[in-house]
Amino acid sequence: MSEKKLIIKTENLKKDYKEDGVIVHAIRGIDLTVEEGEFSAIVGPSGCGKTTLLNLISGLDSPDEGKVWLSGKLISEMSGKELSDFRRDNIGFIFQAYNLIPVLTVEENIEYIMLLQGIPKEERHRRVLEILDAVKLSGLENRRPTQLSGGQQQRVAIARAMVSNPKIILADEPTANLDSKTGSELLDMMAELNEKTGMTFLFSTHDKMVMERAKRVIVLKDGQVVDKSEIDIV
Repeated sequence: MSEKKLIIKTENLKKDYKEDGVIVHAIRGIDLTVEEGEFSAIVGPSGCGKTTLLNLISGLDSPDEGKVWLSGKLISEMSGKELSDFRRDNIGFIFQAYNLIPVLTVEENIEYIMLLQGIPKEERHRRVLEILDAVKLSGLENRRPTQLSGGQQQRVAIARAMVSNPKIILADEPTANLDSKTGSELLDMMAELNEKTGMTFLFSTHDKMVMERAKRVIVLKDGQVVDKSEIDIV
């Protein structure tokens, strides 16, 4: 059996913020590795640094100290076009608030990243129809986000994140705005897509349903990775 490759690696990652003149140590020297194909969750109480860590891993934010590698590339030292091109081609994002573009149709929202990548129209259309079938939204490609339920909008967001075949899917509280039944169905669907595609999923969450399905749980407390036994993660 071949060894799985490391797809995410952080080394001594640190990030501080200033709030009302007080320095907050959001991330305090995190060393983390994630293997290709993992279905993992970063968990912990509000304010523990989950979203900050996800933003540092994705390059949406820059560390004050430390390094981040994705697919063997040192992204913490990239900037500008190099970083945005790397994110576009290697990372799919799923957000709590869906972040769909309201004036675009479902198909236009999903194909947007492929459009930036210069993929031809016929290929974009084929991939959109294929991913809509995978997320059980076939036939809704011409609707706009306001014509969809919250669960359907999150399915579109998942389709958009996956359609360009990125190596990593980063999901920040993807079930937070959904009822438990819809959230459960979407998590099962993502787990199935993870098995089928081998894409790496990394969640930031405090949702027990995500923790139950994750194959690995990374617990944060006060900006540091701790053992599960050290904290009540809800």
